[in-house]
Amino acid sequence: MTHGVHRREFLKASAAGLIGAALPLSAFGKSGSPRLTATPLSDGMVLIDGAGANVVAARKGDTVVMVDGGLAENARHLLRLVHKELKSRRVDVLFNTHWHPEQTGSNLALGKGGAKIISQENTRLWLTTDITRPWENRTFEPLPKVAQPNDTFYRKGTLPFGDETVEYGYLLQAHTDGDAYVYFPKENVLVAGGVVSGEGWPLVDWWTGGWIGGLVDGLAMLASIANDTTKVIPANGPVLSKADLVAQHEMYKTINGRLIELLNKGYGPQEAVAVKPTKEFDAKWGDPAQFVTLAFESLWGHMSPDA
Repeated sequence: MTHGVHRREFLKASAAGLIGAALPLSAFGKSGSPRLTATPLSDGMVLIDGAGANVVAARKGDTVVMVDGGLAENARHLLRLVHKELKSRRVDVLFNTHWHPEQTGSNLALGKGGAKIISQENTRLWLTTDITRPWENRTFEPLPKVAQPNDTFYRKGTLPFGDETVEYGYLLQAHTDGDAYVYFPKENVLVAGGVVSGEGWPLVDWWTGGWIGGLVDGLAMLASIANDTTKVIPANGPVLSKADLVAQHEMYKTINGRLIELLNKGYGPQEAVAVKPTKEFDAKWGDPAQFVTLAFESLWGHMSPDA
């Protein structure tokens, strides 16, 4: 989410033939390779941690579906582990829950392999252009055509998958303006993408359409899909529950209301940080300075201060 690899490095890696190259399983955990952990979610479905973001991979019959792909620098290790865990030779479908490098790092390898890459249309559009966010000193470059999503949607969609139908949909402007969820009803697994954080404050990426009010709405939508036994997969961190979604919704709703009040009083971002509008949550979620700054700035495109 917040820590991306520069797309120029992504392209260098692919040009050098690194992505998708064979890798002995014994190399996992050695210096220079990621420490990936696969945790079963159900029969034929695993959660993989350590690739840069949470990755869910599932197999039904001969079909393998992945949700998010980690960082490009970890793609070959990640795909090797997916094939090992699911006893497969290929990935047929990849979902990108949004455009960030932590979600799209396997696009090139899988796109070259003929996989269907599904995303919300806005995510595809972001992956076709340079992105330079004002709070970072770097530019994310477009993905090659073969690595861009090749099957997009605007609101909702379904995917036949063995004996079930995978459901996916748009979370509107939240973490970005292309956030998507992916729900596996039979396994009762809801992959929530960057709208939900399992560790630390999320990035409110207002430069590509996210805003804190949308984050509140996105959490409410996810909570309406989940039930009391749903396994909710955030972009990072441990598996969560519907109760966690409800708690995060209430927290961000409270913070959003406070930031709107500060905006209406004529405060600026740094003044908002100084007021400590997240103070009762900081012990759990950590230093809020970047979160509060970006969340406050995200209001500028949506809220007009009271006259």
